[in-house]
Amino acid sequence: MTNRPLTLMAVHAHPDDEATGTGGVLARYAAEGVRTVLVTCTDGGCGDGPGGVKPGDEGHDPAAVAAMRRQELEESCEVLKISDLEMLDYADSGMAGWPSNDAPGSFWRTPVAEGAARLAELMRHYRPDVVVTYDENGFYGHPDHIQAHRITMAALELTELTPKVYWTTAPRSMMGRFGELMREFEPDMPEPDPAEAAAMAEIGLPDDEITTWVDTTAFSGQKFDALAAHASQGENIFFLRMGKERFGELMGMETFVRVRDTTGAAVPENDLFAGLR
Repeated sequence: MTNRPLTLMAVHAHPDDEATGTGGVLARYAAEGVRTVLVTCTDGGCGDGPGGVKPGDEGHDPAAVAAMRRQELEESCEVLKISDLEMLDYADSGMAGWPSNDAPGSFWRTPVAEGAARLAELMRHYRPDVVVTYDENGFYGHPDHIQAHRITMAALELTELTPKVYWTTAPRSMMGRFGELMREFEPDMPEPDPAEAAAMAEIGLPDDEITTWVDTTAFSGQKFDALAAHASQGENIFFLRMGKERFGELMGMETFVRVRDTTGAAVPENDLFAGLR
């Protein structure tokens, strides 16, 4: 036995991703005394600049955006009481199909083995009991999310560690309501074309394929505030338009698929640390 605290490591692509999919579990487990480690793989330089200026537009300075987003990320970590922040600082690759995907130094162009070796070093240092990242499609196909998945799974193979491993997901029952919610808060939003609607319908998993449902309702205020800390990206963070009360009602459950386990804990489970305490 050891006095080392239980440790959760979340591997995310960009500043603000930590709050969107895992803000609740990071806040909940921090409150329970778990050491929470956030690894952010990119600098977020393809985000919006001051005044909402977009990448590629005049006045967009990726280095300045990255510096601003680093500060916002640190504020989010304070809100969520994250124990340790580690940044790999690869260049943000942007959305799928953007020229920045193939820019020198972009995360998407980085050899998986290189990123995995750096992440494996962090895993050996922190020795996480639970590791959380995205599925092989990066949840919705973002290149940096896919790359975060790849380096995480490769890094695990480089270590002797046997943590429980989870991929973030969303129940299809909730995704089915997501379009309705967007139209409720954005009444002028045009209807998606059939291809977009079909792609949205494939995000997440059928409810009965989700292994882990973690109730984080008590921490939804922290999750909202962590998202709000990323103020420069507020235009892109749809959930902030709900307001804190409605957000808490709708976003209190975080869901995952358990893909590696040595504890034998039964599924479905309601705790990422089931079988470990």
